[in-house]
Amino acid sequence: MDWINAIIQGILLGGLYALFAAGLSLIFGVMRLVNIAHGDLIVLAAYLGLSTVILLGVHPFLALLVVIPLMALIGYALQRGILNKTLGDDILPPLLVTFGLSVIIQNALLEIYSADPQKMNVGALETASLSVMDLSLGVLPLMTFVIAVVIVAALHWMFYHTALGRAFRAVSDNQDIAQLMGLNRRHIFGLAMALSLAVTAVAGLMLGVRTNFDPSIGGARLIFGFEAVIIGGLGNLWGTLIGGVILGVAQTIGAQINPGWQLLAGHLTFLVILTIRPRGLFPRMTG
Repeated sequence: MDWINAIIQGILLGGLYALFAAGLSLIFGVMRLVNIAHGDLIVLAAYLGLSTVILLGVHPFLALLVVIPLMALIGYALQRGILNKTLGDDILPPLLVTFGLSVIIQNALLEIYSADPQKMNVGALETASLSVMDLSLGVLPLMTFVIAVVIVAALHWMFYHTALGRAFRAVSDNQDIAQLMGLNRRHIFGLAMALSLAVTAVAGLMLGVRTNFDPSIGGARLIFGFEAVIIGGLGNLWGTLIGGVILGVAQTIGAQINPGWQLLAGHLTFLVILTIRPRGLFPRMTG
């Protein structure tokens, strides 16, 4: 039963990793942009949620009503003002710029909020659990997983069944032809980054209510997000969810074997899959 519990807890943990990764997967699928600052933007969303809770006195989940549009605006402005200028055949400029942005965000958060760990309080929900047979499932991890599935499903539906999704696919497949069709790729890229950071806002809030956070943890969230994206297949949203689950299960099984092996087991699983399937388990298919 301990092993079954470890697998189930890993699946639920995978939901959080999928939230970390969904925004990364979206922007890579649309504009082939690798955002080194993604982990720090998750932490930024957590701090914006904390500030909203303190200033307005609202529940952390209600803070999403403020943080989601705010992060979306930051994403659009960031893409239109800075990142669009770095896109091209050379992948180095966006990597350098987003690395610099990562450093700026970390130091700004450190200056404003200090290095002290913070956490948002959701009351009894933190310890609430459901009993299923002999297993105890935390309500908060279960909610996180459900939210991740809903967001991935919504993004997938938007990508393949809406005008905005068709515009995303058009500029992803061929930017020059999309421009000739009347699409403003800079605006489309801005909308993609806005949507990515709206998802990142949810990831940041769920991070902030589940665990302690401080300005320095963005790098680890970035690694988990990248591993989930690459395991699932670059640009494949459902693959990203599966990648997050595989990573989460690997970590919990590693911790079951030896508590010190949790992170190592996840990284080893990532390396094994990358060796066998360099493009991930479910490479993106256009259509």
